[in-house]
Amino acid sequence: MLRIGLAFLCAFLILPAFFAAASKTRLTDNPLYGVTTTSPEAFLGYPLGERLLRHDQINYYLKQIASENPRVSLEQTGQSHEARQQLTAVITSRNNQAKLDQILAQRQQIKYQGKQQGPMVIWLAYSIHGDESSGAHSAIKLSHRLATSEEKWVKELLDNAVVLITPTQNPDGFDRFSTWTNGYAGKIPVSDPNHKEHKQGWPSGRSNHYLADLNRDWLFLRHPASQGRVALFHRWQPHYVGDFHEMGHNQTYFFQPGVPERTHPLTSSENQKITAKLAAYHQAELDNKKQRYFSRQLFDDFFYGKGSTYPDINGAVGVLFEQASARGQQQDSVNGLVTFQEAIDNQYATSISSLKGALALKSELEAYQANFFKNKHQQAAKKQPRQAGLLVSANHDSGRIKALTSLLTQHKIAYYYLTHTLSQGGLDFEVNNSIFIPNKQAQSSLLKAMFDNRTDFIDPTFYDISTWNLEHAFGLTLRRNVKLELSVLSQTQPTFANEKLNDSAVAILIDWRQSQATPLLQQLLDRDILVKFAAKPFSMQLNNKDVDFVAGSLQIPLKQDNYQANELGNIVSQLASEHKVKLVAVNTSAASSGIDLGSPDFELIKPIRPLLIGGKGTSTSEVGQLWYYLDNVLGVATTLVDINQLPSINLSDYSHVLLADGRYQTLDERFARKLGQFANDGGVIIAQKGALNWLDKSNLLKASLRSDRFYKQLFDADGLTFDERSAFKAKQAIGGAIVELKLDPTHPINFGLNGDRLPILKNKVLGFAQNASPFSIAAKYASQPLLSGYLAQEYQSSFSNSPAIIVESRNKGAIVALADNLLFRNIWLGSEKLYANALYFIPALN
Repeated sequence: MLRIGLAFLCAFLILPAFFAAASKTRLTDNPLYGVTTTSPEAFLGYPLGERLLRHDQINYYLKQIASENPRVSLEQTGQSHEARQQLTAVITSRNNQAKLDQILAQRQQIKYQGKQQGPMVIWLAYSIHGDESSGAHSAIKLSHRLATSEEKWVKELLDNAVVLITPTQNPDGFDRFSTWTNGYAGKIPVSDPNHKEHKQGWPSGRSNHYLADLNRDWLFLRHPASQGRVALFHRWQPHYVGDFHEMGHNQTYFFQPGVPERTHPLTSSENQKITAKLAAYHQAELDNKKQRYFSRQLFDDFFYGKGSTYPDINGAVGVLFEQASARGQQQDSVNGLVTFQEAIDNQYATSISSLKGALALKSELEAYQANFFKNKHQQAAKKQPRQAGLLVSANHDSGRIKALTSLLTQHKIAYYYLTHTLSQGGLDFEVNNSIFIPNKQAQSSLLKAMFDNRTDFIDPTFYDISTWNLEHAFGLTLRRNVKLELSVLSQTQPTFANEKLNDSAVAILIDWRQSQATPLLQQLLDRDILVKFAAKPFSMQLNNKDVDFVAGSLQIPLKQDNYQANELGNIVSQLASEHKVKLVAVNTSAASSGIDLGSPDFELIKPIRPLLIGGKGTSTSEVGQLWYYLDNVLGVATTLVDINQLPSINLSDYSHVLLADGRYQTLDERFARKLGQFANDGGVIIAQKGALNWLDKSNLLKASLRSDRFYKQLFDADGLTFDERSAFKAKQAIGGAIVELKLDPTHPINFGLNGDRLPILKNKVLGFAQNASPFSIAAKYASQPLLSGYLAQEYQSSFSNSPAIIVESRNKGAIVALADNLLFRNIWLGSEKLYANALYFIPALN
């Protein structure tokens, strides 16, 4: 007892004085006799919700109760971009806590052996949008109740279930929002929506460090918070997932089911039936506190990249909750005063109803999960000597295959490498650039969803995108239902090695089709190494064979002023090894066909210094995607400036100015002239989507634009009733469809792409007129542009064969005009090369 007393004394000595005086919740019944657990109010020293918490405060609280209470342990799922620790509370009975390893092993059996054993797993996840913070606050209130309550239903719950509670899924955005709101909250609460507390600066707390919406990243896993979250999901394989959000302050409260006709066809009707049964518990809890609510409207259950839908395609039941947001302490709305405390209480209420409902429906949730994985087990598939599946190639690019296999591994999707080159349908699938993904496996439903290619829909209304087919996103060549013998497959990745450079080599050549050649190029430029690119294709004789090199291929001459040949060769070889880039050393400058290595058609690549414009009026997500690409993919130092600072910026200090989607209304005619002079002097403007409207109005763009006004006149509303208005507007929207571009492969902005076709994701009503100069058009929409998803026939006809990418010369510089975002959520790896080409090859060839 003395040892325990000293331990508690030491713990109190290191806490602030008000912690020492804080009241404790003391349990007097078994199994927690003598345990004290700090309440949120005692820990904080003020009532929960009086101020918005920071992420670290929430983490400290979780650590506090985990150290005090035998029902609570913690799981860490990595760190955010800003190195904030991500924690999940694991709350269950003392008995279950003692055998968590056994429970985790049992959870894997359901997926791989079809055995449903052990306690049910319920995961409640909050505040993935950082400025939707009521959920996180309710989470710590819930954690305390589950840790301390001796209520019969709580004890039954914890005996039969493991409850996972993740309060903050977006630590970086969460802290950005709490800092803003606390900074502008006065002693007297202000409910006026115009008050600065309720009007966040740019960027808002919704997004993460790279300005990404993490609730669109469950499938794509571009960010560490998402990667840790999905790893947690597959580690525990939950039966039920609650996904807690906030919406506009003029709403009430929403919980699923969503709009029935907008549920993804791969989500089973049984899933939706259980969701509807759970809704009865939410209704009862909210009715009890006289809180108004709605279901089956506004929100859908379609895109599997969100927190409420990813579970649905992975054997669980996910439910979305949306609370009207005060975006601060309190705010006036059409429904009366919305307060932060009320929001916390509502999220807490539906958290309780989630637990009670899941407990009551335990047998149905377990049966649903068992049935979901029935006949999908990998062990059964492995016994078959011949398997059917997807044969996938990244076309001369092992980098995209590595990115794909990394994504598949995180989603627990099985795949195999080839042991030798295979030919299918007249195409070669090479060992280093290809994989095989069997259809029959535990994750077959998710696999089908990730490569889904549908174009027909019951209701063409989408809360997010209508398609996300990875075949198009990664720019893959794919053959479906190919049957292969196991003998031609391997689980071991092919080894990578370049041949050692010989002393007679005069230059090193790099195939630009390799995606990892782009960060390698940037590292070479950072070292002041001279690199050139080929403006035209050529061939070199190697080992008595002609080897073809595409336009855009890089040449590193081994005779350079700054380096000895051996030293330079070693540097390039080392970097190529790190990036897994294939090198070719040549002993002559003479080409067997096409341009020689000393030809003037090998253009010098100059170091770049990009300027990225952000701030109010620009698209937060698309600025973030450009920033992510420049920083994480290319590894180039990028200056990010607020749009309001532009008049004072000396543009001559930069090589490129990048403008993402946005309105740019604050930029005046004076800056337009300044930007035009920047291009005339040799700078490159890279602008996409809405930024083109501003360039057009500022007379910086020669090609004529077609905006939504032009396209919407193509739709005929005659004869429609008022009730059909929503469906008509949905038809006019482009929520996110995959369309095909037809490329000019000789244009330098298309160098390194595969062939003359390119899939992109289109989500804005914008295009070019047909009056653009023919030599400025680098890509057009295909004659039949739709590849996947929903796009109204009116758009398909109008976009057909019209320009999509235009590069206009401006004296020494150029303007690269993109009608679409070719980086979409940083998952569109098949088209991101165009940005590298715009940065490194333009304006050398413009």
